[in-house]
Amino acid sequence: MQDTSKQYNAVIDTCKSLFKKKMTDYGSAWRILRLPSLTDQIFIKAQRIRGLQENDVQKVDEGQESEFIGIINYCIMALIQIEKGVVEQPDLSTTEALELYEKHITITKKLMEDKNHDYGEAWRDMRVSSLTDLILQKLLRVKQIEDNAGKTLVSEGIDANYQDMINYAVFAMIHLKQE
Repeated sequence: MQDTSKQYNAVIDTCKSLFKKKMTDYGSAWRILRLPSLTDQIFIKAQRIRGLQENDVQKVDEGQESEFIGIINYCIMALIQIEKGVVEQPDLSTTEALELYEKHITITKKLMEDKNHDYGEAWRDMRVSSLTDLILQKLLRVKQIEDNAGKTLVSEGIDANYQDMINYAVFAMIHLKQE
């Protein structure tokens, strides 16, 4: 489990570094995005990963790793939006956004550690393509929950699905780094 924690942190450091740079370039313009818009951005990233995994020819010179980073960062943005709500104008400084990023990744990592304990790190025996499929399945679930105005009868909420997608994407990146 100790290796997993270190590997997880290394992936998140990469993601957070890009998030910080984009905050410097663009500010918190993403704060105007409603959850379905963020969900659709994550969906586009996951579909591209699946295409890269299935297609023999790649026409854009960006691989799976950059798309998984995008999934992680968009999921963090979604979790922040759930907490703070959507705004009409950007309202977060880079420092505030990074504090919220850290808050939500800490909660998400704890969830990973708890599930990892219970499941015995089963993800280590999974394929990256399966993790991609699980992210796509979670996205379809989130879209359905959004279409139901956020109401569920017995299922976990949207936030838990975003957290699972972060963890699946981190696992995929750990696998990709080991290949």
